[in-house]
Amino acid sequence: MTTIRTDVLKLGDKFATIYGDDVQVGQPAPEFTSVAAGWASVNPLQESRGKVIILSAVPSLDTDVCDRETRRFNEEAAKLSDDIVIYTISTDFPMAQKRWCGAAGVEKVKVVSDVLEAEFGIKYGLLIKERRYLRRAVFIVGRDGKLTYVNYLPALGDEPNYDEVIAEAKKALG
Repeated sequence: MTTIRTDVLKLGDKFATIYGDDVQVGQPAPEFTSVAAGWASVNPLQESRGKVIILSAVPSLDTDVCDRETRRFNEEAAKLSDDIVIYTISTDFPMAQKRWCGAAGVEKVKVVSDVLEAEFGIKYGLLIKERRYLRRAVFIVGRDGKLTYVNYLPALGDEPNYDEVIAEAKKALG
């Protein structure tokens, strides 16, 4: 049974309804399936097993903050070891994600969609019922499949501390 919370995040002056529980550092990262361009099913944790994985959850690539965040992580990804993989996950349709990535020149970050089942959103405590998109958060999954970093941003307009995320990912390499 999915937990429903109404005291976590505000949309304007009202609390939003959030599906799922927050995940914690040290626990195994919950497996999830999402879709990539062409509606191909993908499991990012399986696809990148044995690597350090950064999961960047954003509401929509078509917003200023999400655009900025994904471009910044793309820049950072270009400087990182191949043993660190960055995924941006939103509920945008895969064709919209592909179009946005082409226009933005985003090639290093893997962009996948949670639009079909919202499995990622529910398993990680991110799905906002009222908008059916994800609240902003960043997770790092270590090579062993456990969460080494969890940061739920307090407001949708807040950006993560990029330097902290990259430093934590490098630390997780071991």
